[in-house]
Amino acid sequence: MLAFDQVDYYYRRGKPVLRQLSFKIRQGEFISIIGGNGSGKSTLAKLMNGLLQPRGGQVRLGLLNTRNPDDLGKIRERAGLVFQNPDDQFITTSVMDEVIFGLENLRVPGDEMAHRATKALEAVHMEDYMEAMPHQLSGGQKQRVAVAAVAAMEPSIMIFDEAASMLDPQGRRDVLDLMHTLHRQGKTIIQITHDMEEILLSERVLLLSQGNLVFDGSPSSLFSDVSVSEHQLALPFAARLHQALGLNAPLSADWKETVSALWSMS
Repeated sequence: MLAFDQVDYYYRRGKPVLRQLSFKIRQGEFISIIGGNGSGKSTLAKLMNGLLQPRGGQVRLGLLNTRNPDDLGKIRERAGLVFQNPDDQFITTSVMDEVIFGLENLRVPGDEMAHRATKALEAVHMEDYMEAMPHQLSGGQKQRVAVAAVAAMEPSIMIFDEAASMLDPQGRRDVLDLMHTLHRQGKTIIQITHDMEEILLSERVLLLSQGNLVFDGSPSSLFSDVSVSEHQLALPFAARLHQALGLNAPLSADWKETVSALWSMS
């Protein structure tokens, strides 16, 4: 379980970015974290795996605490972070070396290292690019490699910090499909996004506003209980359709599923 207990964070004293955040994420959940620009989403992601330490309160992963330097290595093994810009993660000159680099840090045996790296690249359909240089890849291909590099370390939690935001529509769908594949395999998935269409496929949504947690619940409850426009966010098409027609059918990410549900109820 990943737990935030009254967490505060600031970059400059007197200008808090996050205020008294408290919540828990259970193993196997699929969670979306949303909020307007400057709400603290990316800071929250870095706190989750110990890249940042809270100024107040505690972040715990099981019995591990990010404020304990001796725990940080174990925390980062268990909570992998995929950045918005994959270039921020690349430090080697080939795709295979990029995936292997994290495994070397974990001291994975050589024969297992090659197997895990190959398996991770196959999972993101990048096995044909093992010898390619990362900077020569397209944006979508780079993001696939970044995901593979994290997935190869086999963390129990994968955090995607707007990992699909710089991709074309097909690249975005591919990354989202991969998130759900990993979730079905038992991993905890935390996606930080500004795209409201994406959150309908998650089980739970956390809404940040000016550093405060203002909502924690299901996507359907979010749209019925919160005026998202007040938080610089827009309703996804499926939710707009749902509200405009006053539907009683369950809210679905696919408006066609909503129509099918209505047809079956008639």
